[in-house]
Amino acid sequence: MDPSFIKDLLEKVSKGEISAQKAYESLKDLPFEYMEAACIDHHRGLRRGLNEVIFGQGKEIRDILRIVERMMKKGENILITKIEPQKAAEVLRHFPKAEYHERARIVKIINRHIEEHGIGYILVICAGTSDIPVAEEAAITASFMGNRVETIFDIGVAGIHRLYHHKDLIVNASVLVVVAGMEGALPSVVAGLVSRPVIAVPTSVGYGASFRGISALLSMLNSCVPGVVVVNIDNGFGAGYAASIINSSNRSA
Repeated sequence: MDPSFIKDLLEKVSKGEISAQKAYESLKDLPFEYMEAACIDHHRGLRRGLNEVIFGQGKEIRDILRIVERMMKKGENILITKIEPQKAAEVLRHFPKAEYHERARIVKIINRHIEEHGIGYILVICAGTSDIPVAEEAAITASFMGNRVETIFDIGVAGIHRLYHHKDLIVNASVLVVVAGMEGALPSVVAGLVSRPVIAVPTSVGYGASFRGISALLSMLNSCVPGVVVVNIDNGFGAGYAASIINSSNRSA
């Protein structure tokens, strides 16, 4: 449940368009709702600017469907991350409004208009084609939260000249999310070019000594460039969320 829903509801009550009882029915499950296998936080959108997001990995499809059904009744926009294709197909079968982004492993359902905010755009960059799934997860999350998002894919340090071809787009971004596996060098290079926050996302892409992203994670944590912050391995959602908060803060600054 987001702030716009509450405002609309109160305005309708004040105009006599709906009864106080009807408004009560809409709000009575706040701030949270217990159900089998889950406790849905309906107040999260009011506190954090984004409704509770469903982490699909490891959840039974029946639990995912029940959670979505309860959130649909509240008119909430719904985001499901890290969801397997078979489970996504079931969600689409039960909820025709659902949209599946296969590469990012995200399902989204838009029930309320998403207003664009922020003073600029969030730029999501990834080093290699194998990093695109995590980069797309970040981009879709930021867009879902109402941001303008631009993307540049496959411009890693193995061909650094490709990066400078996009210099104008890079230096004019409000926030940058930089996704890389292997040795994880790209965020440091990008951060050395800009005066904006850079959110680094290590991926589990790489050969044996990359240790499923640990090498990239450690490289990013040890960046000598100020202004680089790091999220967990393959956490595109967390990076997109953080970028949105920063972009919103820029708007009110």
